[in-house]
Amino acid sequence: MSTSPGNSMYDVIGIGIGPFNLGLAALLEESTEVKALFFEQKPHFEWHGGLLIEDTTLQVPFLADLVTMANPKSRFSFLNYLHEHERLYKFYFLERFHIPRREYNHYCKWVSEQVTNCCFGRKVTAIHWQTDLTEVNEFEVNLDSQNGYFKVETKNMETEEVDYYYTRHLVIGIGSVPYIPGSMADLSREDIFHSAEFLQNRERLRQSDSITVVGSGQSAAEVFLELLKEQHIYHYQLDWFTRSRGFFPMEYSKLGLEHFSPDYTDYFYRLTQGKKDEQLPKQDLLYKGISAATIADIYDALYEYSVGGETPPVRLLAKTEVADVKEINLGTSTKYQLLCKQWEQGQTFTHESEVVVAATGYQHPIPKFLSGLHMLIEWDEKGRYIVEENYQLKLTDDIANKIFIQNGEMHTHGVGAPDLGLGAYRNSRIINQLANREVYPVSKRNVFQQFGVS
Repeated sequence: MSTSPGNSMYDVIGIGIGPFNLGLAALLEESTEVKALFFEQKPHFEWHGGLLIEDTTLQVPFLADLVTMANPKSRFSFLNYLHEHERLYKFYFLERFHIPRREYNHYCKWVSEQVTNCCFGRKVTAIHWQTDLTEVNEFEVNLDSQNGYFKVETKNMETEEVDYYYTRHLVIGIGSVPYIPGSMADLSREDIFHSAEFLQNRERLRQSDSITVVGSGQSAAEVFLELLKEQHIYHYQLDWFTRSRGFFPMEYSKLGLEHFSPDYTDYFYRLTQGKKDEQLPKQDLLYKGISAATIADIYDALYEYSVGGETPPVRLLAKTEVADVKEINLGTSTKYQLLCKQWEQGQTFTHESEVVVAATGYQHPIPKFLSGLHMLIEWDEKGRYIVEENYQLKLTDDIANKIFIQNGEMHTHGVGAPDLGLGAYRNSRIINQLANREVYPVSKRNVFQQFGVS
């Protein structure tokens, strides 16, 4: 969409257009009079483009689309997307609850093209909280000078033109960024890259004589499986190291899944911060494991390649940490030496590889554009946001302006923070506050088990 800067006061501006803020944009546009605008620096919507591997699926049911869990009647639902694309019967006969990841991305793109409050190709570069009404008194809006507003600076990524927008409230939804450990971070990005860039580097991988996948979880498994499928064509050595205790499946039992519910979120929020920090590392198989189907596919491929006594150059090694990586210049080529430690045995060893794929997870850094609000935001002793129950950042001043967070509150709200199935619930909570009324009812009892004692 096109916007005219500096001529309006918005009720809320969202920064970042991933699935969570896109869902918020859709729900706001469809059911409220809240004046909203969302910015994204990418030229169009894209969700984990480097991992849109064929035959991979979402790890949540299709009902965890952008809107259905808040409003099943929404025209932005996945089922309506299928209807609009004449795919309902095809999906009906598919008989799957988990949809292709590529189709989820296409669905989100479709929604981003339907809504009118999303602006792509604009990067938010700075935000300031102001009480001086001189800049905005021409808007004819009712503002309390003691509360003020946020001034949002943006840059057009194509023209580099800088513009300013004004808003009462903010929603931060920039998501996470790929994390590469320090020992690898300063080495060649052509040879050592994050799994999030897998598809972009596929040809480089096919041309190499040795590949090492480092990391655990679903992304590591999917990358390894894709490389394994093509190994008999390109004949590279393939290794997979993970410091996890094994190549274990993600917890996917029905009662286990109830941890991704509003009920568990409420329970977790009420724990002390010390107890939260203690519990999260123990819950890694709720969100960091590998799907049982992917594990089965890997095993089946390994079995197939071993028929007739064949021994393809493949190694899977768990309980193994990569402590350091060094570049080895061979004159006409370059390899990398990985210093590894099998932590259970306490034994170290070295391993050489031409290419390394780091499936080493993601981080949630504090965005630079918030530096102008640093003194306004209250931080915990570890430098993290203090997030209130309603997903609002705790501020140092008692003002009417609010800053909400999307998928940056795992340390306060638990393992459901990045889960697509809870996105509509969180957005319902945010929208009800922005609209000062119950636009989307939030149910209180959603699971069969009870978390904690009353």
